[in-house]
Amino acid sequence: MNQLIPPYGGTLVDLMSDARRATELKTEAFGLPSIDLDHAQLCDLELLLNGGFSPLTGYLSRADYQSVIAEQRLADGTFWPWPLVLRLSDKQAQSIAPGQRFALRDPEGFMPAVLTVSEVWPADSDVEMAALGETPTLGMCVGGAVEGVALPPRHDFMELRLTPAELRKQFQKRGWKRVIAYQTSHVMQRMHQDFALQASLSRDANLLLHGIAGILPNNEVDYFSRVRANEAALKHYPAASTLHALLPLAEAGISPRQICLRAIVARNHGCTHLIVGGEDAGADSSAHRRGMDLVGDVLAESGAAMEELGVGLVPFERMVYVEDRAQFLPEDSVPQGARALAFPATELQRRLDYALEVPDWFAYADVIAEIRRAHPPRKAQGFCVFCTGLSGAGKSTIAKALQIKLLEMGGRQVTLLDGDVVRKHLSSELGFSREHRDLNIRRIGYVASEIVKHRGIAICAPIAPYSATRHDVRQMIEQYGGFFEIHVATPIETCEARDRKGLYAKARAGLVKEFTGVSDPYEIPESPELAIDTSNVGVDEAVQRILLKLERDGYLR
Repeated sequence: MNQLIPPYGGTLVDLMSDARRATELKTEAFGLPSIDLDHAQLCDLELLLNGGFSPLTGYLSRADYQSVIAEQRLADGTFWPWPLVLRLSDKQAQSIAPGQRFALRDPEGFMPAVLTVSEVWPADSDVEMAALGETPTLGMCVGGAVEGVALPPRHDFMELRLTPAELRKQFQKRGWKRVIAYQTSHVMQRMHQDFALQASLSRDANLLLHGIAGILPNNEVDYFSRVRANEAALKHYPAASTLHALLPLAEAGISPRQICLRAIVARNHGCTHLIVGGEDAGADSSAHRRGMDLVGDVLAESGAAMEELGVGLVPFERMVYVEDRAQFLPEDSVPQGARALAFPATELQRRLDYALEVPDWFAYADVIAEIRRAHPPRKAQGFCVFCTGLSGAGKSTIAKALQIKLLEMGGRQVTLLDGDVVRKHLSSELGFSREHRDLNIRRIGYVASEIVKHRGIAICAPIAPYSATRHDVRQMIEQYGGFFEIHVATPIETCEARDRKGLYAKARAGLVKEFTGVSDPYEIPESPELAIDTSNVGVDEAVQRILLKLERDGYLR
């Protein structure tokens, strides 16, 4: 190969309007209805506009959609694996008709493009499920051409956000002809580096680390840490043959069709090969699929088409560190009798949690330093103590005493989110229906998650009667720090005897509706971190049990 691989279809499709046409579209948009896109839809739109999805010029027509689902080809016979349409809910699509023009906007109202609708039709969920392995989340499909006004705004790592045309110019400037794309959503460890460099050398190719950066995760600190860590890792790669950029892809899917789509995106960015797998290479479960398995699935389903596409798939093997040779090797290539070391993700997390040393053969020191910035040891992380139980169980009393003890210890801010206080200041408009009680707990969980994210301590003391809601609150918080569910398991007879407001009596008389424990259920936690019955455990002892649990788990010094 003596020149850069051409874009898929021969021409890099540029849907961005020139300055004059963009001004006209902005003026026209004042009179156009709008369609608000979510973040995943904005990623699709950006790759349409910048040529990443060449040769498409817009969202698929119904004929193209049906042909792609059935045969992985557009109606004209061009290989295309994914039904790229604008998906809307029935309500959103009810007033949309062919020929209409819409301003496509992001959640803040910015308009990247104008859509001219060609067709609207219901998605065939059963057929899509059979072909794609997933059910579409929205029920209507919209096809049509798009005219770009401006790429969706990005504010992070702008020097790394290169369009297909910009990357191609970089490759041409450097004299690169063969390029392996590593579309990654993880931090590059030394095993990833060793594999990627060997794969590049064996194919006489250069390497593009193409970080998946379409949607910021809920824990956005992880994303920024990952990019900074990979920038640090890049310093240990050959500068003349490696480049790092970010890719506005919503997710790095691993189904055969998604891998084919990622291969098309790689080709449009100027790459001749795509590394497949490796995201789970450090995991400790034998159930994780190897890159070879993924490539085999692609070839079984789309082998002839992949030859037509012209992008080579490079399977990532499970790698282990061979101590005798001081290098990583594929697990199947370890010499007999050699000592092979693996470092599962669970072990890395344990060492981060307890500020233990991470071996330098696993990752470079500057890479680990970046990871530690986002994942401090547990003693520096935030955490939430979530007390749940019946009215009168003693939740608020324990929570207030725990707050005092933690403030005495010092070191971090402590916020108490008591059920009654939150009702007064955060949820005063809510009633006591199941829906409103659920919403109230979710609000508490959100506030607590923000406190924990910023490495503070949140103590919550609501009734929180529903298991599903408590589970969702746990999920909100555990991505940022510790979560300790404390079931204040005081029997209802004791709670009723303590009832100074007479609420239980009113509930039994039918004067208070949907009262937890009487006319509405309390779903007992199945596996709380602690269960405390205050009918036989005093406040000080209860608080001491919680403190000991926090100490044992590493969250207190």
